[in-house]
Amino acid sequence: MTQGVRLIRDVGLAPTEYAYAAVTDVPVRAVWAAGACPLDADGATVCPGDVAGQTHQVMRNLADALAAAGAALTDLTKTTVYVASSDRADLATAWKVYREHMNGHDVPSTLLGVTVLGYTGQLVEVEAVAVLPLP
Repeated sequence: MTQGVRLIRDVGLAPTEYAYAAVTDVPVRAVWAAGACPLDADGATVCPGDVAGQTHQVMRNLADALAAAGAALTDLTKTTVYVASSDRADLATAWKVYREHMNGHDVPSTLLGVTVLGYTGQLVEVEAVAVLPLP
């Protein structure tokens, strides 16, 4: 986790798998990442019908986009995970894969079941905000 981010967990609310808030106390550089999609290098949607497979690709793509901005998954301060499904099992599957990639960095996050996402066959998307200390 970046030195400029403090995750707030124990605030008397129900225990969760994510922090309730993130605070930055130093001047920072912010990175807003567009929703990462399950696309390969040619722009094709990968793993049709496979929530776990698409979530792995989404998280790899998010990590690559952050790296291009000089950040990493450990610099994230907020994420939103979208799953095109009304089945909670699909949401749980996406969340499990997301957490594997986050490797214990339990930033505030929202998990949503939605009707449809932008690309044909797309089941998962993750958008994120990261902060980094100023150079």
